[in-house]
Amino acid sequence: MKTYSIINKITEILGRGLVMFVFFLLMFSIERIVFIAVLSDYMGEVDILEILAALWIGLRLSCQTAGILTLIVLLPSIFSKVATRVIVAIVLIITSILYAAAFPFYRQFHSNFDQMIFNAINDDLYALFMTLIDEFYLPLRLILALIMSIILYKLFLKCLQVQLKINSLLVIALTYLMVTLTIFGGGLNWQTELNFENIGITKDKFLNETILDSYQAIYRGYVLQNRIVSSAGLNFSAQDIRNLAAQHSQQSPTSDDLNDYLHHFAKGGLIPKPKHIFVIISESYANWVLLDKYSELHIADGMKFIINADNSDYCPTFLPNGGNTVSAVTGIVTGLADANLYLTTLPQSFALPYSTAAAPSMKRLGYTANFFYAGPATWERIGEFTIAQGFDHFYSQGDISATSAVKGNVWGVDDKFLYEFIINNLDLNMPTFNIILNTSNHAPYTVDLEAEGITLSKTFDDDDLNKKLAHQFYADRELKRFIDNMSLKVPESIFVMVGDHADRCNIDKQPSDYERFGVPFIITGAGIKHGMLAANSAGSQIDIIPTIIELIAPKDFEYHSIGASLTENDRGVNYALFLTRMAIGNANNFPLQPEPLTNETKIQSFDEASMQNYINFVRSASYWLAKFGNHLADK
Repeated sequence: MKTYSIINKITEILGRGLVMFVFFLLMFSIERIVFIAVLSDYMGEVDILEILAALWIGLRLSCQTAGILTLIVLLPSIFSKVATRVIVAIVLIITSILYAAAFPFYRQFHSNFDQMIFNAINDDLYALFMTLIDEFYLPLRLILALIMSIILYKLFLKCLQVQLKINSLLVIALTYLMVTLTIFGGGLNWQTELNFENIGITKDKFLNETILDSYQAIYRGYVLQNRIVSSAGLNFSAQDIRNLAAQHSQQSPTSDDLNDYLHHFAKGGLIPKPKHIFVIISESYANWVLLDKYSELHIADGMKFIINADNSDYCPTFLPNGGNTVSAVTGIVTGLADANLYLTTLPQSFALPYSTAAAPSMKRLGYTANFFYAGPATWERIGEFTIAQGFDHFYSQGDISATSAVKGNVWGVDDKFLYEFIINNLDLNMPTFNIILNTSNHAPYTVDLEAEGITLSKTFDDDDLNKKLAHQFYADRELKRFIDNMSLKVPESIFVMVGDHADRCNIDKQPSDYERFGVPFIITGAGIKHGMLAANSAGSQIDIIPTIIELIAPKDFEYHSIGASLTENDRGVNYALFLTRMAIGNANNFPLQPEPLTNETKIQSFDEASMQNYINFVRSASYWLAKFGNHLADK
C-alpha cells in the first residue's frame, strides 16, 4: 500500500512537470508567432512553408528552454506551494520583460539578443538607463510586461489544476521524452540536437532570428561573449604569428620581436605637412546614407559636397573596427584590431602606449595630440585611456559645459557645442593632431530640432525613423560647418571623417551586409586630391593613422603599424567581416565565401588564401601585442 502511494506521488509530480513543460512550450510558440506578425516588415520574400519551418524548429529548440524552466519551477513545488508560486511569478516576469525588450532590440540591431547586451556592462549604465527611458519607452514596456506576466501567471495556475488521466507508465514515458528533448535541444539524440549554431534553416535572416526564444538568444550572446573574453578561435602560437607577420611584411620569420615585422618606413609625403590634423569619429555615420539610391533623403548632403570637392578623396569600402563606439576609439587610438580583447579594461593599456599607437607617432612628427569627446570622461575610462596611450590633452563634456550654456543629454553635448568648443579653444599657433568623437546621432535623439531650424520629415510613416533621420541630417550639417569654419581659420589643415559604426538605422528592413555594416572614410583639406587613395582602396579603422602618415610624413619616417595606408591597401577586416572593393563576407567562415557588394557588382577575382592569411595576421598580431607585448615566445 505504501509503495503504491509513493508511485502515485511520483506520478503526480511528473504529471505536474509535463503540464508545466507544455505550458512553457506553448507560451514561447505563441510569443514567436506574435513577434513574426508584429515585425513582419523585416521579413523578406518568403512563403508560408518557410514560416512554418521556422515555427517548427523554434518549437523544437524551445523544448530545451521549457524543460529548464520546468525543472526550476517543479523542484520547489515538491516541498512548498508558496515557493512554487513565488518562483513562477519571478520566471514569468523575467520572461515578459525579455519579450517586451526583444522588439526594440531587433529594430535597433536587426538581431535577437546577442553579445551586445554583455557589452552594456562596460558602458555608462546611467546613460544607458536614460536612453531606455527616453528612446525605448522603458516605463510603458515594463507596465505591458507586468500585465503580460499577470495574465501568464493566472493561466499557469489554471494549468496546474489539470489532472492527467493517464497511467503511470505513460507518464514516465512522456517524462523520458521531455527530458530527452531538453537535453538535446528538441532532438532525440546528439545527432539531431539543435543549438543556436545550426538552426538557421531558412533563407531569411529575420525568420532565423525568431527561431531563438529570448533565453536561447541570451545564451547565444553569453557563449559568443565568452569566446571573445577567452579568445576562442585565436589559438595562434608564437611561431604562427611570426610566420604570418613575416609573410605580411615580406621578411624572414627569424625575429622574436613582433615590432620588427610591424616596422615601416614612410615612402615620402604626398602633400605638404599640414599644420593641423582632425580625425572626426562621427556617431552612427553609416556609409549607406552616401549612396545614390538614398539621395532623395538629403540627410548626407554635407559630406557629399565635401566628397565631390577638388581637395577631397573618399573610400566607400571601409569597415568599423567593431560593432560599438569603443571599438572605433581603441582601433584608431592604438592601431590594434578588435581581436577579442576589451582594451579599455586591460591593465596593459594603461601602462605604456602600444608601439602601434597613434599619438606617439604624431608627436614625433611635431604635433600636440588632443582628444575631444562630447561625453563624460568616465565613459569606458576614455579620459584615462587616451592619456595613457600618449595624448597630451583630453577634453570632455565637463570642459565643454563649463564654458557655455550647452544642450545635450546623458551621452554628451550636442555636436554644435562640441565643435564650437574646439574652434574657440584650440591653440591654432601650435601644430596639433586631434581626434574628435561626437554623440548627437545617438539615442535618445534629443537635439532640439525646431530650435535648430530642422523640420521633421514625414517621408516615412514611422515617426521614430523620421526623428533618427533628422538627427543624421543634423550631424552631417554640423560636421560640414565645422570643417568649413576650421578651414577658414587654418587653411593648412586636413580632416578625416569616419563613422564609428553602422548597423543602428537602416531604411531597408533587410539591408545587405555592405549597407548594414559599412562606414565612410573621407579625407579633405590642404593638398588632398581625388585619386590619392588607391583606386581599389578598402580598409578598416586601423588603417587611418598609416594613411595619414604616408600622406604627410617625410621619406623614411619610422613607425609601427598593423594596418596599412589606403594609398595602397585593398582590403579591410574587423571582428566579423572582410571587405574589398568588390566583395564582403563573414571573416569567421572557413573557407571564406565572398559576396558581391551590390547586385550590380561582379567579383572578378578573389584570393581566398591571401585574405585568410591577412585576417589571421591582423587578429593574431593585435591580440598578442595587446595581451603579451612585442616578445614572441610561447605562453
